[in-house]
Amino acid sequence: MNRWLTRRWPALHWPSIRGRGRTDAGPLLLTAAVIAAVTLLAGAAPALLRAAADDAVQDTVRRAGHDSNVLVHANWERDDGPTGGRVRMPRLGEELDDFRAQATYALGPDLDAALLPPVAAVNGPVLNITGGSLPRTFQFTYLAGDLGGPDVTWIAGSPPGPTVSDEYVETPYDGPPWPVQVGLSEEDATALDLGPGDRIPVRDCQGRDKDIRVSGIYRPADSADPAWLLAPALLRPVAGADGVGITRFAGLLSRESLPDARLAIDEDQLRRTVHFAPAPDALSWDATAALASQVVKLKAASGSSSDRGQTLKWESQLDTALRDARTRNSAAFAQAAVLLTGVLTATALVLLLAADLLVRRRTPVLSAARQRGAALPDLGAELITESTVVSLSAAAVGLALARAAAPGVSWTWAVPVVLAGAVAGPAFGTLAAARASRDRRQPANPAARRWIRATGQLRRAAVEAAVLIAAVAAFVTLHQRGLLPVASDGDTAELTGDLILPISALTLGALVGALVLLRLLPLGARFALRGALRSRRPLAVFGAAQAATTAGRALPLLVLVSTTALASFALILGTTVTRGLDDGAWSSVGGDARLDVGADAEAATPALAERIAAAPGVGQVVVAQVTDSARVFTESTLLTPRLVIVDAAAFQRLLATTPLPDAPALARLTAPGPGDVPALVRSSDGNLRTGTQLQLPRDGAPAIRLAAVGTAPSVGGADDIVIVDAEALADAGLPAVPNTVWVTGPGASRAMSNTGLAADVVLRTDVLRAQRVAPLTAGLLRLAWTAAAVLLALGLLGLTLAAAAGASERWQTLTRLRTLGLRPRDARWVAAGELLPPVVVVAVCGPPLGALLARLTLGPLDLRLLTGQATEPAAVLPWWLLGLVSVALLATAAAVIPVESALRRRDRLSEVLRAGE
Repeated sequence: MNRWLTRRWPALHWPSIRGRGRTDAGPLLLTAAVIAAVTLLAGAAPALLRAAADDAVQDTVRRAGHDSNVLVHANWERDDGPTGGRVRMPRLGEELDDFRAQATYALGPDLDAALLPPVAAVNGPVLNITGGSLPRTFQFTYLAGDLGGPDVTWIAGSPPGPTVSDEYVETPYDGPPWPVQVGLSEEDATALDLGPGDRIPVRDCQGRDKDIRVSGIYRPADSADPAWLLAPALLRPVAGADGVGITRFAGLLSRESLPDARLAIDEDQLRRTVHFAPAPDALSWDATAALASQVVKLKAASGSSSDRGQTLKWESQLDTALRDARTRNSAAFAQAAVLLTGVLTATALVLLLAADLLVRRRTPVLSAARQRGAALPDLGAELITESTVVSLSAAAVGLALARAAAPGVSWTWAVPVVLAGAVAGPAFGTLAAARASRDRRQPANPAARRWIRATGQLRRAAVEAAVLIAAVAAFVTLHQRGLLPVASDGDTAELTGDLILPISALTLGALVGALVLLRLLPLGARFALRGALRSRRPLAVFGAAQAATTAGRALPLLVLVSTTALASFALILGTTVTRGLDDGAWSSVGGDARLDVGADAEAATPALAERIAAAPGVGQVVVAQVTDSARVFTESTLLTPRLVIVDAAAFQRLLATTPLPDAPALARLTAPGPGDVPALVRSSDGNLRTGTQLQLPRDGAPAIRLAAVGTAPSVGGADDIVIVDAEALADAGLPAVPNTVWVTGPGASRAMSNTGLAADVVLRTDVLRAQRVAPLTAGLLRLAWTAAAVLLALGLLGLTLAAAAGASERWQTLTRLRTLGLRPRDARWVAAGELLPPVVVVAVCGPPLGALLARLTLGPLDLRLLTGQATEPAAVLPWWLLGLVSVALLATAAAVIPVESALRRRDRLSEVLRAGE
């Protein structure tokens, strides 16, 4: 009880604190600089990556284009009249407004805020324009938003009006064509040579004439209005929209002529759809989970396509785009966390080394203070006050710079650095002061000394075993679980408990490698010393003796090995991603260029391919029918893989002339033989594998039996693929209709420039350029190169600190050797013999250790989500960069020796000889 009553708070002696701070201002400023620099990186990187994640979500939605639109369809109310005819419904425009409002209300507030104002589109059937020498088609369309349709200026005639003014009109089903008025754009009217009052000669697919009259000619007020994208033919004629050589024209309906448009065609031919385009700038990573979930709920509650009622039928790929973006963002955050964990660990080790150097300088002062009666709690409080002020001030500067450089700041990642800077110095200083006043003597009993030595070895072995077990557990977890969150709908930018262990696998692996070298280096130093003792070179003996004495220092070697290995890993990661982007562009396109032909122009694909093949600079041209989500059956399962019907021999030659992986299994598709049609398969979940029997259904005919005879190459990055030879499938009764053209050669882009078809041209160079500037990819690459530079700088700083920590003892020994005749030049050689061996070992073993860690960890990092490859990219070792890391270490070590020699040249021999008295 009395002991508790006599306890007091530590008493701080402020003059001592200020005096030690002024005396050791250099090491303290160095510590502060390290903390500020790493805090800047740790605080800015997550914030920048979060901003890149928001940009990536927006970029993904923009790339999806119209596929990311949310569409809702609904049938019209039936217009059957009481006398067996069809009734004109003059309030059709109001009914469309109600439909648009109903769809908007069903979205919910969150999804509605992420979408642009809706645009309702009413489209009639595609009609054939009679007369003329060229095939032409026509379609009338009505567009209406919340504020009406897109603004136009009528330069001739007037807007379309109603055919009749009566409120109630009933027309017989088999009556004459009902007239409807439309407006034509200036370019359409010129191409058709029509004006106000003229009749457009059109006929439907059943050969029935339609009475469509031009009421006026308009000019769009803003041709960039997004509403025009839903019907581009309303602005100008569109070539190839309905087939090769066919030009589509369009007429604009008004609110007044919309009821007449319904009577002019069959009852179910006028389709109404509300289009909700996403607002990319309103999307963020945090909102993707809720938005995707809402879209899924809408599609799940959607009415079936066979429902003839007026239920809402939702259609969208926005949820898929958001989920893909969210998965890539989660992978990028985990990959960045792996790099930041390595940087923070290396920084903590360097701060420990800096604290060790500082305590070595202060040991005489702390020992004197302790001998004069200063209590250990008082000394510890003084030291922790000093280190806390330095660490917090430096962290504040780093976070302020991070806030200025980034849209936000993440203080969580800065906490380990601040703790290491605040705790390391006081802990080492308190221990040094305690040792100075400890009265325990070295026991004279050999057994007691062996017991003390064995106890120390057991403690060290326990620590090493703990690190090894943690590393093994981390690697096992990394390979079995991966880095992606288990529940992607609830993940955040902050690390969860189940991710900490796999994210730390890289750092723990580097520490295990450092501990192994720490065990081997003293053995090697003692072996070298024994060899030197048998030689006749005294300098070799002195250098080997010095090296053997200092080889057991753990902290310098941990710093050098971990920073070198982690810097090498960061360089390998950056190089692998860069190479993977190039391979991903090849895999995504399939050649230097790809042509995706629309469904209406597939018949002209072979002729187009021949024309492209004849163009200059074109190497290989391969046509194929590529069908996504094709219906393929196994014995008990319906699968929807990507079905590729291609000339197997031509496809194999294409792969052989590109960086794409060769596929020798394609030769099995052309092997003659009776029975099932051979196929190559690829599956992400194992449902498609060699030996599987498949069935390809046909309309009105028996299904074609397929036999999986090998593994298919990747085509367009799809997960599930079935490849069949076109000739073999044609012999089985299913001829291919090509819709894809792959082209290689320097002239591929020029040959694709003017196809004259409704087709999409995809160039490999464009894909590669887009992938390189993608927000997540560019952010991760910048972080990888920055982490490599920071880790290398930390390694060089650690080397300098380690040399400075032992400089006093080293040059004290060398100065004493000078009294025995050692020349200054020889002293430098002896110093090199002490400093260079561990540096040489690290320079030789550090980069290979980083390469080994890359082999073990790059696979589970899911880099393919950023590179666009079908499989994980193989590790690419930039040996010239790794060599630069080793050269930088050796050059720094070589530069330290003459600098130390110049600084120690002023030491007086009398002071050195009296040291220790």
